[in-house]
Amino acid sequence: MELSGKRVLVVGLGKSGLAAARFLKERGARVTVSDARPATLIAELPGLLEQGIMVEAGSHGLLTFRRQDLIVVSPGVPASTPELKQVRAMGMHIIGELELGAQYLQGQVLAITGSNGKTTTTSLLGEILQAAGKPTLVGGNIGKPVTELVPESTPETWSVLEVSSFQLETVETFRPRIAMVLNITPDHLDRHGNFENYAAAKARITEFQTAEDFLVLNAEDKATQMVAAKTKAQIYWFSSRRQIKQGAFVHGETIFFIPSEGAKPEPVMPVAEIPLAGAHNVENVLAAVCAARLAGVTSEAIRTAVAAFKAVEHRLEFVRELHGVRYYNDSKATNVDATVKAVEAFAGGIYLILGGKDKDSDYAAMGPLLHERVKTVITIGSAAEKIEHQLAGVVKIERAETMDRAVALAHEVAVAGDTVLLAPACASFDQFQNYEHRGQVFKSLVQSLN
Repeated sequence: MELSGKRVLVVGLGKSGLAAARFLKERGARVTVSDARPATLIAELPGLLEQGIMVEAGSHGLLTFRRQDLIVVSPGVPASTPELKQVRAMGMHIIGELELGAQYLQGQVLAITGSNGKTTTTSLLGEILQAAGKPTLVGGNIGKPVTELVPESTPETWSVLEVSSFQLETVETFRPRIAMVLNITPDHLDRHGNFENYAAAKARITEFQTAEDFLVLNAEDKATQMVAAKTKAQIYWFSSRRQIKQGAFVHGETIFFIPSEGAKPEPVMPVAEIPLAGAHNVENVLAAVCAARLAGVTSEAIRTAVAAFKAVEHRLEFVRELHGVRYYNDSKATNVDATVKAVEAFAGGIYLILGGKDKDSDYAAMGPLLHERVKTVITIGSAAEKIEHQLAGVVKIERAETMDRAVALAHEVAVAGDTVLLAPACASFDQFQNYEHRGQVFKSLVQSLN
């Protein structure tokens, strides 16, 4: 893609939007950025102006959109934004930061998506490949935006990218050498409208793959299985319940990998050596085993790297034990399925902190599990009333409103042997900057208890 002299608009000044604007400017584009926030809330504004980047703040102007050769939209900006809808109808070229960066990345791309587990799996694969001596970059929806990885990439590099449904909405050539779909469960329905649209966005990870590429899929997830019908890539499966023909699976207490149909299963590692809590993390490791073997990493190197891996911050992260009560931070559990997986990691005795910004979720689906394992649900945030209504009569519920009150309440009532778990099943934007901020506040509050 030739950028020099082109008029390019970047819509949305989040992390990836800022990276895209700077990337475009460095390549000679005439860059404008447009953000709906007022100028007083855009801390980066002076720096952008100094770089010669024009800034439109406070609203999006249709005329600004129409004057461009290319529009790069940030993941946080919905496709339903009126100005985007109008210029799309006019046939204007619209892509996202993922598509922009991927066109310039050198080397091979290993891309991971899924409703849950993608951050842990992405981080784990990055460490496996690095430990195996392969030049490796990690980014995308976590860490560095893709455009920031471009200068570091070489023909020998593996770029391990976490990609979200928001990013995949705007791809047009994105072709990972290895793509992975860990699972597809209801999430972001407030953005996508319905589950079918959300699942279709996830499936776009394989849309431009060919028969030379690989697609790793969850054999136990029905929605993920449907992606198999949409790909031209070679499919490898993973399963924690049964042996499959090609891919990774658990048999007895051991993880095996089958490199091709009819081949002898190769033992990779004992399940007991996985240092992460929860059955869902066994699935994450199985997916990582598939991808790492396809990338040429030996089973021995995978086993060593997995055993040394530490839980990613905000993903079922142990915070501390106080008076026999254990506190866990799973602020990344931003949907119902993620919360279910977090609760399933513990036998019972849980004080569960739920709530935040609702994403059109069905909290009643958690009812039977919460009834079985949770002593009390403590609600916070704007979704509290909906959660309480959908779980009424199923489990004891206390309204705390805020995180500090929720932690204090749990501390007051939990006894030795209990677990206090932050796994909110909601977005964070009603009270926090993002899920990381929410998790950091929780951890700080827990550390201050005595």
